[in-house]
Amino acid sequence: MADGSEAVNSIVPPARAMQYTGMKQFLPALRFLTCLSLVASCAPVTMYYDAGAEVSRLESDLLSCQVSAAQNVPVSNQVRREPPQYYPARRICHHDGSCYTRGGFFEPGAVYTVDVNAGLRARVTDQCMTARGYNQVSIPRCPADVMRNAIPAVTRVLPPLTADSCISRNKDKTWQILNTPG
Repeated sequence: MADGSEAVNSIVPPARAMQYTGMKQFLPALRFLTCLSLVASCAPVTMYYDAGAEVSRLESDLLSCQVSAAQNVPVSNQVRREPPQYYPARRICHHDGSCYTRGGFFEPGAVYTVDVNAGLRARVTDQCMTARGYNQVSIPRCPADVMRNAIPAVTRVLPPLTADSCISRNKDKTWQILNTPG
């Protein structure tokens, strides 16, 4: 059944091979997250909006709707597993012409958790905010030249939006909505 020590031990991959395959799997995810963060910094901001409403009232209404949605549609986590990956056997030959086969192996899929009610909870929150008079809008981020010329401020009352409106996040994590002249 076994041709020698190489064949017997080949079902357990060496630690170095496992580290390498793990890194190979990690690099695409790292690239994706880097690209996603770059795109997110330029993407428009989607938020609830009612022109003339105070931002503090918007935040209070949103929190109230989120609490109500959480009570009506509780978290329902499910544990799932990605499929395993199979690494086929390799034939290894030395410079002297001797060869052997190192057996293939499976690497188990990652285990992760999914809240299957998250989408429904978001829809219930949207419904609640719509009932309170808010609509979801996407506001483009302000270009750098607009921000250089703007006086830093915090938006306390949501202004009417125009085609030239843009939004910027302040260092203290508050927002500033500007209506720039077109």
